[in-house]
Amino acid sequence: MTLHAASREALGFAETRLDEVLGDAGTDPSAVGEELLSVVGLLTREVGLRRAVGDGSSDPEARTRLVRTLLQSKVSEPALQVLDAVVGSRWSSPRELLDGLESVGQTALLTSAEKSGKLDTVEDELFRIARIVDREPELERALSDRVGPVEGKRTLIRNLTADKVDPVTRILVEQVVVRPRGRSIAIGIDELVKLAAARRDRSVAYVTSATELTAEQRDRLAAKLAQIYGRPVVLHVELNRAIGAGLVVRVGDEVIDGSAAGRIEALRRQLAS
Repeated sequence: MTLHAASREALGFAETRLDEVLGDAGTDPSAVGEELLSVVGLLTREVGLRRAVGDGSSDPEARTRLVRTLLQSKVSEPALQVLDAVVGSRWSSPRELLDGLESVGQTALLTSAEKSGKLDTVEDELFRIARIVDREPELERALSDRVGPVEGKRTLIRNLTADKVDPVTRILVEQVVVRPRGRSIAIGIDELVKLAAARRDRSVAYVTSATELTAEQRDRLAAKLAQIYGRPVVLHVELNRAIGAGLVVRVGDEVIDGSAAGRIEALRRQLAS
């Protein structure tokens, strides 16, 4: 997500307000997150409303009154308090307000998973779903189809996950599918994996291995990568026998290719040069 300076400041204020709201023992972070994402859906559909609440030249109090008037009976007071912070701030554009509100909703859902001790589970489930979508081009096309009905896409995700994933995982994945923002679905879900890892100041290493890694091998690899990158690293490992042997490790934009297939390809390039 790319935001201009004014929007970054507005997002920081909204995140601070979210922390305050979720600090109340009676507030359900998951419910707040789901409500905020439902407002993202409303603003996506209603272009005029999105422009009105994202107009930084208008009166901030008028914008907050408008949102409260429309949503008073539809979302909870904690969600309205976060929305007050969002629409009362100055954003660089209505689109960036929408992106920021979506980010705040996702943060609320990940906070819910963290508070319930399920953040690791949600992170792993997101990774597994991203790999399924990445391996199935027809599924990716169906979920990315801009003219396809939204409910049809939701049904696809619910059939894919059924009762096998945490509700927070399902809601987050559905949001990526409903509002992909020009990304592939797999990339959008991978961004959520990174967001979950970042909550504990960890980097994500995507590891492709020709064979199953033992717990000891995973620990050694994680320790080595932490030494290289200077922060804890969480491994997400995918088995792919097609690479022949060894590992391919991707951290951010960096790729460490220690696979047999990678070495063969490197040799071919050398011979061709």
